Amino acid sequence: MDAEQARHWKNQSTVKEFILLGYQGHPVLLFSAFLAIYLAILLGNGLIVVVTTLDPALHTPMYFFLRSLSGLEICYTSVTLPKMMANLILGDLSISLIACAAQMFFMLFLGATECLLLVAMAYDRYLAICQPLHYMTIMSHKVRVGMVVSSFAISLVVHLLQIGFVFSLPFCGPNEIDHFFCDIPPILRLACADLYANELAVYAENILMVVLPFSLIVASYAHITRNILRMPSGTGRQKAFSTCSSHLIVVSLFYGSGMLVYLHPQTEDSLKVDKFLSLFYTVIVPLCNPLIYTLRNREVKVALTKLLCKKRAFEVGTG
Repeated sequence: MDAEQARHWKNQSTVKEFILLGYQGHPVLLFSAFLAIYLAILLGNGLIVVVTTLDPALHTPMYFFLRSLSGLEICYTSVTLPKMMANLILGDLSISLIACAAQMFFMLFLGATECLLLVAMAYDRYLAICQPLHYMTIMSHKVRVGMVVSSFAISLVVHLLQIGFVFSLPFCGPNEIDHFFCDIPPILRLACADLYANELAVYAENILMVVLPFSLIVASYAHITRNILRMPSGTGRQKAFSTCSSHLIVVSLFYGSGMLVYLHPQTEDSLKVDKFLSLFYTVIVPLCNPLIYTLRNREVKVALTKLLCKKRAFEVGTG
């Protein structure tokens, strides 16, 4: 907001709620589409959590992280999709200031936790391929639990500070957000104050929670690739690459869309593009994760088949 607009709104009442414009037109069709996607996300990620928990063969570090990622994806999409579907079907686009702050916090908190969790998964693959003899010793249960808990803790502290910083700003109008959830870039455009310090804080947070983790993943895979290429057996190289390919696809989708949204100068046109790109890391990635990890992972497919066979046998036995 420029100085002239700020002066205009100074004498107006303070904003108590925002209007999430979201996606306009065909509300029933959009509601049906997003409901189907949300149910698919819950089912797909829920199945991975159940399968990797019940099958003893999948009680390994790699599947521990995959189970954590799937549980996180369920929480992550639940922050935005139910509210968006309610807006579409009820026609009420409003969200209170407190609810907006809560939604923004959980989106940033869970999204950044996923960034850090993907780093932990890259480190897990690095140890498995580059230091296989010490893998199980280094990646003990205590260590992997500590890595997941640390991911949550670091993200929690950073984003409590970030949310406090954003919502300490005065919002005197207008109150329409051209987005389907409360995100930092469109919210900052509605503040009637100097945004230099806030924009600096946003870039610092992006460097810490997006660029740095992504750099660590790239460094891990540089070492992994070098070690794979040194393997004498073509079969060994193919197997090693296959254990990393699913993770690399998820990293590319999640970080690619996230960086395009948060690491470029914000303009009126870019905000419209950002709304579309946000669908990738909030909806498409959680939807694709189960497919990527099951279709490209033989062990998960075998475990899922065993689970379904047991269920069928139980139904036949009790029928």
